[in-house]
Amino acid sequence: MALNRDFVGRAYTAPAPYEVSRVKIKEFAAAIGDTNPIYSDRDAAAAAGHPDVIAPPTFPIVFSLAGADEALSDPEFGLNFAMVVHGEQRFEYQRPIYAGDQLICTSTITEIRSVGRNEFLTVRSDVSTPEGELVCRTYNTIVERGGAA
Repeated sequence: MALNRDFVGRAYTAPAPYEVSRVKIKEFAAAIGDTNPIYSDRDAAAAAGHPDVIAPPTFPIVFSLAGADEALSDPEFGLNFAMVVHGEQRFEYQRPIYAGDQLICTSTITEIRSVGRNEFLTVRSDVSTPEGELVCRTYNTIVERGGAA
């Protein structure tokens, strides 16, 4: 069964802001094996010109689909999670993510396309402060194997 194309263009905002902490940044950096001290040491981050420790570039994956979960799990959308694999992820930054940031994520389903027997779903997530400052944009491509009509 193909994904419901009526969902293209729909936007979903996460139910609550994500609070970025030094501990979360440090744990994420450790999990990906990145020992750069600007991710764990305030003095090293300050020496590099930052007000606090910064998050590694891929950190938004932790929370960037929180809003889209509502759509992705909607039975009317038709996504079969058992057949899902990660296709691609990319990030466009306006500024680094810092410890202490409160971030709101709004995810929009921007594209659904069939490639052979597979469905490719692209979700763009705008990560902003509560004041509306865009911090970064993420693009996540999800592949549902065998889902094309």
